[in-house]
Amino acid sequence: MRIDIVSIFPGYLEPLNLSLIGSAQRAGLLDIRVHDLRQWTHDRHRSVDDTPYGGGAGMVMRPEPWGEALDALTDTDATPDRPHLVVPSPGGRVFNQDVAGSLATEPWLAFACGRYEGIDERVIDQAGEMMPVSVLSLGDYVLGGGEVAALAMVEAITRLVPGVIGNEESLTEESHTGGLLEYPVYTKPPRWRGREVPAVLRSGHHEAIQQWRTQQRRQRTAERRPDLVAPTGNALRLTGALDHRGDLLIAPATAADAGELLTLARACWLAEAREQDSFLIPALTEDLDDVLTWMAQWRTWVVRMDGRIIGSVRARRAGRNWDIGRLMVAPDVQGCGLGRALMEHAEGAAPTELTGFTVFTGAHSTRNERLYRRAGYQVSGHSDFRGEATVELYKPRPSSRLQ
Repeated sequence: MRIDIVSIFPGYLEPLNLSLIGSAQRAGLLDIRVHDLRQWTHDRHRSVDDTPYGGGAGMVMRPEPWGEALDALTDTDATPDRPHLVVPSPGGRVFNQDVAGSLATEPWLAFACGRYEGIDERVIDQAGEMMPVSVLSLGDYVLGGGEVAALAMVEAITRLVPGVIGNEESLTEESHTGGLLEYPVYTKPPRWRGREVPAVLRSGHHEAIQQWRTQQRRQRTAERRPDLVAPTGNALRLTGALDHRGDLLIAPATAADAGELLTLARACWLAEAREQDSFLIPALTEDLDDVLTWMAQWRTWVVRMDGRIIGSVRARRAGRNWDIGRLMVAPDVQGCGLGRALMEHAEGAAPTELTGFTVFTGAHSTRNERLYRRAGYQVSGHSDFRGEATVELYKPRPSSRLQ
């Protein structure tokens, strides 16, 4: 992976030469290049900022040096010829583990570290016409500039690049994997200042250890991050669907929803299993751990009614497309427009740089295929998944939404 970082304080980024990231650079896994924005200035003061139009406090970073900097980065014979530009900003969408995982698949990233009141918006607008752009925030607070955020994001992203972490199995049980925080960890000595390592960890009973760790992850998450396990809600309000049953919300799923999603999948895929004449459908053969695993890899949304989940959908990036799947509506509320609303919500969540949507269904699922066709999808291919024939359907993204 190549990473370019543009800043007026390039020395701020020197810690990237240390520890795992430094070792990964020396091993050839990462190519990190730090650039001083002031090299693209042309006055004797090397000015990069000016007063804001419309008045107000602070200064705004001028577009000229930033435009030249991005032009210089993309004036290359490299493949791909355009990076995915990341702009750290408190006004961006929240950077989290899912975003880090998505960006870790990119071959080339560039970070634009703003200062003062930020970068002239025209720079970001024009960059969006040249390359994928993500404006990302570390959280609900303000820093003095984008360098600290870039350091944090680069470390979170690059440690997910294959080979950077020596033992990649350690990535599967970290905090925020599967929507839960990491379990407590201990090392020698077994007793320290009157405090002992939990007996189960010294028992050698691997199944019991795994159960203890899972329980500890759930308990710690409930205590320290109740927002991750609280009942879902406060997202997109549905209009026109199931309105006779009261207002409903489409909301992000949490790890606490995994059990209900497993049950909902069993209820929704029985009819398809009969239609396919096979019960070897992933939704019917997976267990709770499987659900937690894919929830860590997909963005998932749910709809609740009367305290239960009645619908869900998931989506994730697949190259230049947005892969939508596991669209589920409880049998007793099917036909009320909820499935269509979930599909539209998933499509609307696609990153702006993606060009189309894909869905998969069983080769004999004529009802599902008919529903997807009505939503604008067309058959684009056939494949085999775990021994079951599937149909791929594709829908191009409307050009009016590519901005």
